[in-house]
Amino acid sequence: MTTTSPGHALPVYLKGREAAWARSPRAAHLAWFKEARYGLFLHYGVYSLLGRGEWVQYRENIPVAEYERLKARFTAERFDAGAIADLAVDAGMRYVNITTRHHDSFCLWDTATTDFNSMRSPARRDLVRELAEACAARGLGLFLYFSHGRDWRHPYFPPNEVCGRTARPQYETPEPAYKWEKPENTEHYVAYCHAQLTELLTNYGPISGIWMDGVATYRRRPELFHLEDTYALVRRLQPGCLIAYKNGAIDQEDFYSPEHSLDWGGGLRGDPNRFVEINTSMHKLWGYYEGEDANHKGPDEVEQIVRGAWRQGANLLLNTGPLGDGSIHPDDARTLREVGQRLKEGTP
Repeated sequence: MTTTSPGHALPVYLKGREAAWARSPRAAHLAWFKEARYGLFLHYGVYSLLGRGEWVQYRENIPVAEYERLKARFTAERFDAGAIADLAVDAGMRYVNITTRHHDSFCLWDTATTDFNSMRSPARRDLVRELAEACAARGLGLFLYFSHGRDWRHPYFPPNEVCGRTARPQYETPEPAYKWEKPENTEHYVAYCHAQLTELLTNYGPISGIWMDGVATYRRRPELFHLEDTYALVRRLQPGCLIAYKNGAIDQEDFYSPEHSLDWGGGLRGDPNRFVEINTSMHKLWGYYEGEDANHKGPDEVEQIVRGAWRQGANLLLNTGPLGDGSIHPDDARTLREVGQRLKEGTP
C-alpha cells in the first residue's frame, strides 16, 4: 500500500481559499461546504449483490460466516469512479460521499485491518482510491461514510443487551464470531476503528469529511467508545477534515446530517446553530433494492427535495444505491442529470 501524508495539503476544490486555509483549514473547509449545497451519497457493498438493501444481514439474521461468502461474488465490474464523478458534476453536485464500511463491516478500500474487503475479493480493487482520484480530477469534495456505532462482524463490538437491538443481528443461537464478554473488550473495536480511520486519512489525499453512522447505538453506552479520542485522531491526521455523526454525538461535530428532514431522530443534539445537511435516498432503501416497490424518485420529486433543503438553509446529500455490479441505476442517473439541468437553468 502506497502511503502519502496529506496533512495540511490544500484540496483542489479550495483553490483561491489559500489564505483562509492557512488561518484555519477546518473553517475554510466548512465555509466551502456551506456553499457546496448538494452532494451525491453512494451506499455500495456486498449487500448490493442481494438487492434487498444495506440492512439485509440484520433483517434476515444471516450468520456471519454465511454472509462472508458474498465476498467471493463481489466483482464490482461496472463500478466506474470516473463516470460516477461525471454524474455528480452533471447533477450540479459538488461533493460525493461513499460507504467505506457499512454496518456489515465490508470495506471498500485496501485495508490491513481485515481481509473482508474489496481488495481481497474477485474485484481486487481499492474503490475508495479510485473515487478519490476521480473526485480530485473534477474538483469534487470527497466525504467518507464510516460505520462507527454498529458493526455486525467485528468480534468485540458490544452485543444487543448492551447497545440496543440493532447492535447485532438477533440470531436464535449464539454467533460463534462474537467474542465480547465485558466492557473492556470494546477497546479492541475502538483500536480497529482508529486503525481504519488512520488508513483512510493518510492514504487517499485530502478528505473533505468523515461521516459517521450508528449514533443511536453509540448513545446507549458512549463511555465504551472514547469518541473524543476518535475525533482528536481525525483532527490530528487532517486538520481540515470535517466531522459529522448524524444528529450529533458529543457536540464536537462540524455539521449535523439528519435523515430526510431536520426533525429526524428526535432533533439535533448540541448547538442549534450548527450547519445542517439533510440526507435522503432516491429510492425505498439506501443500498440497492431490486423489488418492484423500489419507488425510484423522478425529476419533479427530486427537484422539490433539493430546493426544499436549500430553502431551509441546509445542504442536501442525495443517495443512490449502485447495483451489485457497481453501476448506477439508469432511472436514477437520468433523474440526476435532468434535475442538474433544471438547477443550472433555474434560480435556486
